[in-house]
Amino acid sequence: LEMILRDRSGRESRRALAISQIEMGVSGERLKVVFDTPVQIRGTALLSYSYEDRPDDQWLYLPAMSRVKRIASRNKSGPFLSSEFAFEDMMLQELDKFSYRFEGLEPCGEARCYQVERRPVDPYSGYTRQVVWLESDSLRVERIDYFDRGNRPLKVLKVSGYRLYGERFWKAERMQMENLQTGKSTELLWRDYRFGVGLLADRDFSTNSLARA
Repeated sequence: LEMILRDRSGRESRRALAISQIEMGVSGERLKVVFDTPVQIRGTALLSYSYEDRPDDQWLYLPAMSRVKRIASRNKSGPFLSSEFAFEDMMLQELDKFSYRFEGLEPCGEARCYQVERRPVDPYSGYTRQVVWLESDSLRVERIDYFDRGNRPLKVLKVSGYRLYGERFWKAERMQMENLQTGKSTELLWRDYRFGVGLLADRDFSTNSLARA
């Protein structure tokens, strides 16, 4: 995918990256992000282990330092490589990591969406709550409103361009995260989704795999 960072004045910088993901059943899921451009951060990689019943683990590989750095739980609210996505946004959203409250059915574009408030269980989360808009027929995420630790509106994520793959997976082509407090935004443009490509947990999602990425 392509990541486009925009400041308050609209100036842009672009990055190319790839994401791999594997489902681990009851053991949670694993996610790896690898940057290809710009050359200054080429090879930078993030590895996330998401669990159903305990705090997640994350590691960051910095090629300039040739080492893997573990990300402490209390630091996961920080920005992911200067983007408007936090490290915790890059984790897989396991159901048990939130408490929920149904808020109603609202119009969202040409469709109707369920509005669900979710509150992170993690005491180190950068959010007090999030309001998730789910398209009522497919339950696709259309929008998420984020509120900071002071319960002030912080960010809005808008998701669009969904396509159905393999008659099972709804995947988006565009994600736009806007920071309401700073005026900055980050856009993700997704392409070339592939499924069942033979990924292995021990080989492709170990901390050692980050240096090979």
